[in-house]
Amino acid sequence: MYQQIFIDRNDELRFLLDRYHSQKPECIIIYGRRRVGKTTLLTQFLNKARGFYFLASEEGSALNISDFAHYAGEYLHDPDFERGSYPDWKAVFQALISHRRFAPPDGEKVVIVIDEFPYLISRDKATPSIFQKIWDQILAHEPVMLIISGSSVSAMESEVLAYTSPLYGRRTGQWQVEPLPYPYLRQLLPYSEHDLMLTWCILGGIPAYIRLFNPERSFWENVEEQILTKGAYLYSEAELLMHYEFREAGNYISILRALVSGHTTLSAICQATGLDKGMVSKYLAILSRMQLIRDEAPVTAHAGFRRRHYRLYDPYLTFWFRFVYPRRAETETGQVSAVLQSIQDSIAPYCGEMFEILIEDLIRRGILFPDTTYSRLGRWWQNEIEIDIVGLDEQTGTALFCECKWSELSIRDARAVITALKEKAENVRWRDGKRIDRYALVAKEIHGKERLRDEGYHVIDLHDITLLSERFLADKNR
Repeated sequence: MYQQIFIDRNDELRFLLDRYHSQKPECIIIYGRRRVGKTTLLTQFLNKARGFYFLASEEGSALNISDFAHYAGEYLHDPDFERGSYPDWKAVFQALISHRRFAPPDGEKVVIVIDEFPYLISRDKATPSIFQKIWDQILAHEPVMLIISGSSVSAMESEVLAYTSPLYGRRTGQWQVEPLPYPYLRQLLPYSEHDLMLTWCILGGIPAYIRLFNPERSFWENVEEQILTKGAYLYSEAELLMHYEFREAGNYISILRALVSGHTTLSAICQATGLDKGMVSKYLAILSRMQLIRDEAPVTAHAGFRRRHYRLYDPYLTFWFRFVYPRRAETETGQVSAVLQSIQDSIAPYCGEMFEILIEDLIRRGILFPDTTYSRLGRWWQNEIEIDIVGLDEQTGTALFCECKWSELSIRDARAVITALKEKAENVRWRDGKRIDRYALVAKEIHGKERLRDEGYHVIDLHDITLLSERFLADKNR
């Protein structure tokens, strides 16, 4: 049941198959951060389609063209194709299209996957222009489906998807592969709901990270072995990711460290990092586009609201920069047990922050409170007053006010939280007197929750999330 090779990605696979069966040539862009599962998705797709996969390298055009010819030759069942002389990319594509065995049966296409396309660009900045000409002059008139894929989100967005890119306008579709939704973690690990939550809080939904956890080990044993041990993959993955994505990795690292230290405004980040305001603004915009951080304003704020907060939303990076990076001197000298104990002693407040982010995501996906779709959803604050999650439904005039508590609550404690929530909600200026207010509380465990539900409050704990997650997976599998 656990450590399955291919989980979810039904929507992505359906998208690719629909484009494969279309009546025109397709140029599809697939991108997403490292280890999110793009290669597995493309491999699964090629099991259902006709074509071949090529993984680019940083070895330069000549070697990449030679490797591409090798896989093209395998597809053509022609070993002589690999031994051909191809001075450039255009030549090898022209030879491929002209080959007697290239043409697929009527109604089908040949899928050509070029993975890690940014590697080609890093060695030759003219690569996007070269492939624009290949598409316009060769592939756009043939029964092909060209898939350009890459893990460097920043490079894909700036060099392939941007308006200034030569490839802009050539693509016929694009898809950003995102982390797995939380309910799928239970298909990878045999943990309790509590430990699945802890796992999400430090790994998020990145499939390759989750698969590193040994299902026969406890959660904390896996943390020690896979994250805190020198040489383990997740021990250095965060730093490698920064250097993979960014030329000025050190500046990005400084900004993320500032964010996890509680510096959440532009001025505070500038002060903490010593970087220029314009430079920090540029870096924050890039991190936001990559969905690693979120640029937040109160959910009721107007578009021009200036006092915005920035929040690191990626669980793995947040955990790593908060708990691993500052203690590397100790882990490097073999004090792993002491570092682990320190994390265990201080993990609760961190989990409280990540729990809030997860609950918002579950609401957004319709897993929690599926009867209403909120057009605006997020945090709300005013002066010293803050509400964890506020959802506004413009169509029905419904306002959801939700507090998240990573703790076990008695019915008395739960009532106190809800009472305080109702008082805070009175400060939210939205359709005053003409809205339907809903009050919700989500916690690890809530005693007496049925009595609170009878009183009209929406209360959910981990037991309910188990049931709702299983229902979500059952609906997806129908």
